[in-house]
Amino acid sequence: MLVSMLSYVFSALVVLGVLIIVHELGHFLMARWMGVGVEKFSIGFGPEIWSKQKGETLYRLAAAPFGGYVKMVGDEEGEPEPGAPPVDPAKAFNQKPVWRRLLIVMAGPVFNLIFAALVFAVVYMAGINVPDTVIKTVMSNSAAQAAGLKPDDRILTIDGVKIENWGILADIVSSSPGKELAIAVDRPGAGQMTIHVIPVPDKAKTIFGEEVSVGRVGIQPTEIFKRYNPIEAVGLGVMKMAEVSKLTLMVIVKIFQKVVPADTIGGPLMIFKIAGDQAQAGIMPLIMFMGVLSVNLGVLNFLPIPVLDGGHIVFFIIEAIKGSPVSLRGRELSQQVGIFLLISLMAFAFYNDISRFIAHVGGK
Repeated sequence: MLVSMLSYVFSALVVLGVLIIVHELGHFLMARWMGVGVEKFSIGFGPEIWSKQKGETLYRLAAAPFGGYVKMVGDEEGEPEPGAPPVDPAKAFNQKPVWRRLLIVMAGPVFNLIFAALVFAVVYMAGINVPDTVIKTVMSNSAAQAAGLKPDDRILTIDGVKIENWGILADIVSSSPGKELAIAVDRPGAGQMTIHVIPVPDKAKTIFGEEVSVGRVGIQPTEIFKRYNPIEAVGLGVMKMAEVSKLTLMVIVKIFQKVVPADTIGGPLMIFKIAGDQAQAGIMPLIMFMGVLSVNLGVLNFLPIPVLDGGHIVFFIIEAIKGSPVSLRGRELSQQVGIFLLISLMAFAFYNDISRFIAHVGGK
């Protein structure tokens, strides 16, 4: 029990640590590229565990692993603290053109998205199970059985559309309830033939719980293990990153529309549990989870909420449009609102985590 719990904690800390480093590294490298001095590069908050001064930058590891920050020269709000060394204007963040500051702020979440695409690419190069276009099972009393489809049939086309993967087939069938489809198959020992099938109208739920009308024929695919070459893998990794980004934004919208229940929002305990579960399943599932979480971190940081990178991006865009910075008072008020929202969200996420834990324990 203790060993299992420690493995969960270790897996989560590794995942969170890597993603925080990637995010802050984006800010750090872009700041250096834009000629901004970096005073501190911190992974975690709170009491210091380890630190090392290298050049002008203090690299540190802190006790609380739920975040990090890059302290740049001249990024303080208002007047500098009494006794603080004078700021070199050539290296000061607040003295740089707005487009440079915008790139520095955007670099953190952008690095998370790039990292996710690379992580997904690694998974595709290592190999994954994918559904083939060969039928594995024909369900009893289904439209496919009635029409004469058989196991081991390879589906070639549907209504003339080439079926290169099972996803294309599933999309055509699900979007054609009650419509006759001409399915060309290659049957072992019999050659090519065309079979006409009418998908049966049925009800299904999307990943958001919304009920939709779909067509079903009653077949299941054969799965094959497939590795992709590096070029294919990178392309698929970028596509997967874009897909997860879109899904993350849709989930946020659906929560506000009350389609997705708010109690699905999770906090650190949920991350610990999922990371531990994926680690138990193997290194590839854990890496895949890291990629998904990196996308979430990147997308959420782009939201126009003060305190987050997206809030700073909004301030810089306003500054670029009006030709002068947003007033210090306006930024302070916005950041206070942002801090309140984040604390409220974190408290709600913790509440959901604890509620799920109590329900899980109580259900045993």
